[in-house]
Amino acid sequence: MDRSLELEPRYSTTEMPGRCIKCLAEEGYRGCLSELLKGGSESKELEETYEALVSLLNSPELQKLLDESERHLAEGRDVKVVVHLGEGAPRYELRIGQ
Repeated sequence: MDRSLELEPRYSTTEMPGRCIKCLAEEGYRGCLSELLKGGSESKELEETYEALVSLLNSPELQKLLDESERHLAEGRDVKVVVHLGEGAPRYELRIGQ
């Protein structure tokens, strides 16, 4: 079964602070780690998400995704990084909206 995790980076506005892909991944990583350390849930999905975020943060693709997403954000486009989970290593996809 193919699951995915979406990270939506944003520039800061007066209403909301911005977040880059790396910041979003680190935030998700810390949340997953906290839940795993509590030991309350033996969730395979939580473990997959944690492993995917660690993989993204350690991936050589992270800098490319950061650079490309920042460029599109600067042009006023919506950006989404989709981390595909499931069998094998996670795959990363950059989706650009209007």
